Amino acid sequence: MPETLFKIDLSKPMDEQEVPGHNRWHPDIPAAISVNPGDVFRIECKDWTDGQVSNNDDPSDIRDVNLNRVHVLSGPIYVNGVEPGDLLVVDLLDMGAMSESEWGFNGIFARENGGGFLTDHYPDAAKSIWDFHGIYTTSRHIPGIKMPGIIHPGLIGVAPSHEMLDKWNKREQELVDTDPDRVPALATLPSPDSAVLGNVKGAEFDRIAREGARTVPPRENGGNCDIKNLSKGSRIYFPVFVKGAKLSMGDLHFSQGDGEISFCGGIEMAGWIDVHVEVIKGGMAKYGIVNNPVFKPGPVEPRFSDYLTFEGISVHEFTGKQHYLDAHIAYRRACLNAIDYLKTRGFTGEQAYMLLSTAPVEGRLSGIVDIPNACCTVAIPTEIFDQDIRPKLK
Repeated sequence: MPETLFKIDLSKPMDEQEVPGHNRWHPDIPAAISVNPGDVFRIECKDWTDGQVSNNDDPSDIRDVNLNRVHVLSGPIYVNGVEPGDLLVVDLLDMGAMSESEWGFNGIFARENGGGFLTDHYPDAAKSIWDFHGIYTTSRHIPGIKMPGIIHPGLIGVAPSHEMLDKWNKREQELVDTDPDRVPALATLPSPDSAVLGNVKGAEFDRIAREGARTVPPRENGGNCDIKNLSKGSRIYFPVFVKGAKLSMGDLHFSQGDGEISFCGGIEMAGWIDVHVEVIKGGMAKYGIVNNPVFKPGPVEPRFSDYLTFEGISVHEFTGKQHYLDAHIAYRRACLNAIDYLKTRGFTGEQAYMLLSTAPVEGRLSGIVDIPNACCTVAIPTEIFDQDIRPKLK
């Protein structure tokens, strides 16, 4: 087993760990550990909420999650000899649940506290708890489902430069300014409330907390991409913006559907990741990987042979207004069509919503050229159900 370089005590919040992680992006957050190119090591991670959600039937903890606290990340990891302009190569060798926490959770966030992809249809909080049985998981809150997991870090990335951080904050502030009172907000802006910044103290803490970008979205550094196929055996090529790269990771999911549509969308878990790092000197210019990471999926994932696939087009579900090649609306319509169907198979709308977020459904941008409608699809593997969910001829 690789040496564990970043250790977690699940009974303590991230800022009380022996070596704290962080929940903001900022180049001046000091490295928690350092490694060399070629090293293999283990990183332990808390769940993204820093332990705010309990294994019970009460969704009030989902409703009341302090979103200023998320996502708590393990790191930063300084890779010796890595400089801006290089590519940091990260291999995800293996990952799993903490032995004392073999369960995860999914939730629908309340509209007033983050919301989700379908918050106009499901504005109230709900929760499902999932128990792990080796590679499989089941939930007492969504009975009739058994599915294999494809464990992955929802969030993994490197530190931005000062110039990149300023660009992020400027463009996201400009977006919020277009509708500053919107609920949920158009973006989560820097906030010192509940910031965790490693061992930074005093005036330096105050400065970084004011400037640090929230970890909510994906950005040029990677970040919260929530890519379900970024699992065991994957290799990621990160453009490097600061000395040492300062790699961080967390927000582990046992399973997730494409889109992670309920926001608290995968089966969230605490766990560990075995990592191998290398460097390609000058790799950003050599390979043109300058704006976002590139990754090669690993060979390990559930293999399903039968799906039921639902289509959606870019016509707004409330107004009936025609939109031009709008993939966001088309994917929402595909998800809503799938939920409507699953409601006829014995699931509540909330159960179906959470199922689309947790099961390894396949989301596709199927058509983006046939004006005026984009066509998106969501394919549900039928093998995860204990009933035949397909329409019957008789």
